[in-house]
Amino acid sequence: MKAHPEPTVALLVLPESTPASIYGLYEVFEAVGHQWESLTGEAAAGGRMRPRIVARDGLPPASSYGLPIMPQEGLGPADIVIIADLAFAAEFDPHGHWPVEMAWLRARYAAGAVICSVCTGTLALAEAGLLDGETATTHWAASDLIAAHYPAIHLAPQRILTASGDGDRILTAGGTSAWADLALYLIARFSSGTEAVRAAKMFLLGDHSDGQLPFAGARKAHKHDDAIVAAAQTWIADNYHSANPVSAMTAHSGLAPRTFLRRFKAATNYTPTEYIQTLRIEEAKQLLETGTLPVETIGLEVGYEDPNFFRRLFKRMTGITPARYRQRFSRISKAATVG
Repeated sequence: MKAHPEPTVALLVLPESTPASIYGLYEVFEAVGHQWESLTGEAAAGGRMRPRIVARDGLPPASSYGLPIMPQEGLGPADIVIIADLAFAAEFDPHGHWPVEMAWLRARYAAGAVICSVCTGTLALAEAGLLDGETATTHWAASDLIAAHYPAIHLAPQRILTASGDGDRILTAGGTSAWADLALYLIARFSSGTEAVRAAKMFLLGDHSDGQLPFAGARKAHKHDDAIVAAAQTWIADNYHSANPVSAMTAHSGLAPRTFLRRFKAATNYTPTEYIQTLRIEEAKQLLETGTLPVETIGLEVGYEDPNFFRRLFKRMTGITPARYRQRFSRISKAATVG
């Protein structure tokens, strides 16, 4: 399936919808393709996505959850549709519910859209008839109810995310917080793996056991009008992996070492050493996220001949080892390969 350059993501509101994942999904998708650049200065690595909160007639349905969710528009064309988690009692009978929305879901799927659910939202996909004969996941507490009413579905509640249907166009996510896994998958699939990693870093999506530092990107460079320092920054961007880069950058500037250090720090808020280390570690992060080169080779690629020094520096600057960083973020970069 050829992805729309800026896919519309319709977040469907039903009377049973809960607000947290709808608004969380909206905020994450809205940031794709531009917000990282405003934070770090790095150019976008993929296209934007266009989230919209939608409901029948464009009006907020009567909410059984007690908090109305305000839609932005009615039911119309969409490249991606997501039904977030629903709140209902254990004896809830879904048959015959939401006929207008279910017809719209079937029409969107027939038109080539990707149809998704989060947590108990799988119940709506089941009622639409889209999951018959397919594998799907849901919240473990809803699996018995769904199995009882829709026995043709192959439920796999032990899984966090499943992709099934024609062209993997039906996606189901397990528990309520699995909306984050679904979001990263869709960003990797419709924008880029790099944008998915950036979203994980901006919103701290994933394992928090190592603290916030592994998610941090480089600080956005200060704007300044020092032409000599700007020329040095341009030069080092292509030469940071070379031997003795601080001395070489200083020589390239034509200034005395102490003068260059003072002006560089004043202009960038980094010392030359800090600046080069940041460039090197950010490049190492990219290589760890997207490739399979050994850690020692990556250290050499970015300018560190001593692998132990590279590992220590990497951990000091990111809070985790290079191997742990790869384990955490390479999976997100390759999220669209889930089966």
